[in-house]
Amino acid sequence: MLEQYIEKVLISEDQITQRAKELGSELTKDFEGKNPLILGILRGSIPFLAELVKHIDTHVEMDFMALSSYHGGTKSSGEVKMIMDLDTPVNGREVIIVEDIIDTGLTLKYLRELLEHRGAIVTIVTMLDKKAGRKVEIDPDYLGFDIPNEFVVGFGLDYDENYRNLPYVGVLKQEVYMD
Repeated sequence: MLEQYIEKVLISEDQITQRAKELGSELTKDFEGKNPLILGILRGSIPFLAELVKHIDTHVEMDFMALSSYHGGTKSSGEVKMIMDLDTPVNGREVIIVEDIIDTGLTLKYLRELLEHRGAIVTIVTMLDKKAGRKVEIDPDYLGFDIPNEFVVGFGLDYDENYRNLPYVGVLKQEVYMD
């Protein structure tokens, strides 16, 4: 049913799973013996985070934050709003931020600076990187896929809180959001 609103599948479920396995293996090697805190950014990161952590074979803890710069539209408002803070102290800790997508970079830059101010050693993992949307300079340490400047949904990514449950990343048809 939801497929009727998708112009094309950009990244398949199998591609995401395979890349999560590869990233999990890299993170296992790089963070062995460090017990990092995996920090999921609600809500979009949940499917990718769930797939990724299955493939990390070393001790990790998890916590979550909710931040937003979109407030329901297709473009960033430019203002980052913290909706929910994490519970775990991060001073002196390795913190691996897991994000669904880096677009403008505003949210992630804000979060990285906040966590570093709190004394964390920050690493960024993102499923998707849309470099064409950048407004600030920020790059992930671990990257799933580079994507073109198209409006994507699925595997956690939404439009107006819908389409997160698609098992792949697809390009949303313009008529859905260009009314």
